[in-house]
Amino acid sequence: MPKQYPKEFKREAIRLSNLNDRTCVEVADELGIRVKLLYRWRRQAREDGEEAFPGKGNQTPKQARISELERENRRLMPEIPTETSTKAPYSRTQW
Repeated sequence: MPKQYPKEFKREAIRLSNLNDRTCVEVADELGIRVKLLYRWRRQAREDGEEAFPGKGNQTPKQARISELERENRRLMPEIPTETSTKAPYSRTQW
């Protein structure tokens, strides 16, 4: 199971990586994390802003909306009739 880091730790790592005196690789080494993880946190913070890192099991409002739309889509899909299911195979109307 991957290690869980608190929101404050992630925000501090991002803040340190944005300073001009150190690279992301240096910050990641100092904090004992992989640089790839730091880059992911930076991207999430850039995309989601203050809503980034909602916590374990929680979703950002954007993620919650996507989940809601996916559930609605799955619910509505069986109700959509397809053209091929209404025609008999090899019917004369195709010729």
